[in-house]
Amino acid sequence: MNLTRIAEYIREKGIKPSDCVYHTWRDLEDESGEKKGEIRVLVLEDNVARVEYQCPKCGHVGYEEKPWKRPFSVKCEECGHLIRVPKLRDQIKKRS
Repeated sequence: MNLTRIAEYIREKGIKPSDCVYHTWRDLEDESGEKKGEIRVLVLEDNVARVEYQCPKCGHVGYEEKPWKRPFSVKCEECGHLIRVPKLRDQIKKRS
């Protein structure tokens, strides 16, 4: 996939894991349960979520910065599909 913007930001700013309030990179599934996209969220001490995603519905790759709050979601800027960060527990259950 083409999610490189957050990786470049981390490299340019020299961000370490201890600098992160929240950081995740998860697969996204379409309605049939097939992996069709992914989402990466990076939150530093400024509580701004830097979100990079590939929409599982239309395939659009986008980036957005918005205030951090849970539960977290972002709308695809191309098709308007609401993308939520999947719970890690649910993803582990599916792989078992």
